[in-house]
Formats: sequence, structure tokens, C-alpha cells
Amino acid sequence: MQKFKPKRGQVDFTHIRWAPVVNCVLRYRGKILLVKRNNDMHFYPGYYNGISGFLDDHKSLEEKVIEELREEIGITKKEIKRIRTGGVFDQDEPKYKKTWIVHPVLVDVLTDRIRLDWEAEKYRWVKPTEARKLKLLPGFDKVLKATGVWKNRK
Repeated sequence: MQKFKPKRGQVDFTHIRWAPVVNCVLRYRGKILLVKRNNDMHFYPGYYNGISGFLDDHKSLEEKVIEELREEIGITKKEIKRIRTGGVFDQDEPKYKKTWIVHPVLVDVLTDRIRLDWEAEKYRWVKPTEARKLKLLPGFDKVLKATGVWKNRK
């Protein structure tokens, strides 16, 4: 398991009870990107999720989204068509003794070509309704609803 080493100005939320995070749903031509988290990840190994990361520095939400997409899947700012935020919510996780403060974001992109970094072992572009068939990170269904990808789904 890789140990997180904070860069200058970053906060290490690994062992802090309340942790703000961004969770991005990428959409391209009616499909969404789901990445399977690497088994070496500290939180939720083997689960499918969007592109996510801690809000652990002084960057704006949009700057953080652009940074996470570049780092985790190689999507550049010029390949982003639109960034739209959803309603923030709390997601309790007793297993990790955490409450995630989730900032859901829908990102429409101009390409489906991506390059994974070490955080994910594989990816899939799926129709939003197909996401139900996968082992989703707890609370990711709320992200899909908050971004409007799942409408009126229970």
C-alpha cells in the first residue's frame, strides 16, 4: 500500500474524522467513466468509482477537478467541455471511522481516451444504468443522483 506524503500546503486527511473530497463523474457521448480502484488503495480497494480526491489544499474546486483528471487519467483542461457541480452531502463510513464531505461533479469531456495512473487498475465506459451491475463505492449512487446522471432512481 502506498503511503500518502503531503506536498507543501496539503493537509493529510488519512486519519482525520471529517474529510472533504471531490468525486467526478465523467460523461462522453452518453456514457460515464467508472474506474476500479487499485487493490493497494487505502480506502475502498476493488470498488468502482468516479475520479476522486481529497480537497486538501487551497485550490478551487474547479482547479482540483482539473488536477485530479490530469493526474489520474491524463485528461487535460482542453479536453474538458463543461464542469458542473451537484449538491454537497455527507457520507458516513463506520468501517474507516470517517465522514466524507462529498462534492459531486459532472464533467463532460471531449474524448474517451484515457491513461490510468496507479490508483486504478482498470476502467469502463458504461451507460449510466449499467453502473448498478458493478461493485460501486459506498455513496457513489448519491454522486450519480446529485450530478443528474441518475434521475429519480431509488
